[in-house]
Amino acid sequence: MLKLKIEVVEELKNKGYNTTRIRREKLIGEKTMQDMKSGIVPGIKVLDTLCRVLACQPGDILEYVKDEETNE
Repeated sequence: MLKLKIEVVEELKNKGYNTTRIRREKLIGEKTMQDMKSGIVPGIKVLDTLCRVLACQPGDILEYVKDEETNE
């Protein structure tokens, strides 16, 4: 299962992207922002935006964690 490795919203704030700026520049939707705060992994388009804005690679944001229920 993929999980967020970092607090994405906090990292965006550290780079100067508060919620007002994110909305104004239409970078990420409000629902997606709320989902990420809850730990839900964003889609590929948002991941692409995050990598561009945060100047990082997908592996800096996501990690794979073995699912305990299915051991996969």
